[in-house]
Amino acid sequence: MTGAERRPTVIVHDIDHATLAAAASTRLELPVALRSPPGASATLGPLVFQAMIAEARRRHPDSNIRGILDCGVDAGHALAALRAGVDAVRVDLADAPRRRLDDIARQLGRRLDEDDTMALDLFGVADPETALEEWMIRA
Repeated sequence: MTGAERRPTVIVHDIDHATLAAAASTRLELPVALRSPPGASATLGPLVFQAMIAEARRRHPDSNIRGILDCGVDAGHALAALRAGVDAVRVDLADAPRRRLDDIARQLGRRLDEDDTMALDLFGVADPETALEEWMIRA
């Protein structure tokens, strides 16, 4: 996240994960980045991911969440996600295409995610609510 505040990152797999993270953001008054699993743009798609983030915001309007869709090596998926209104995308591209995509993202008021800090993956976590709170407080 070039030039942006650092926030704990949580990998969310569904609306329940996104909603729990938004609730924790509200409860703890902390910002949190909600990132899709690696390459999820190919399976989840930008419209579904954006709808999931929007619903989490609707349920917890006082939350401070940012959605980040992982697009792997697919610049086309990243561009579609940015145009769909996803806050940020992660991409694994060579420098020249990455710079072009970054320029487009900035023009749309979006960004490329470059935060490589560890993330809490909620997949298979038995008690995601407790894990979220501990992760967000520590991060």
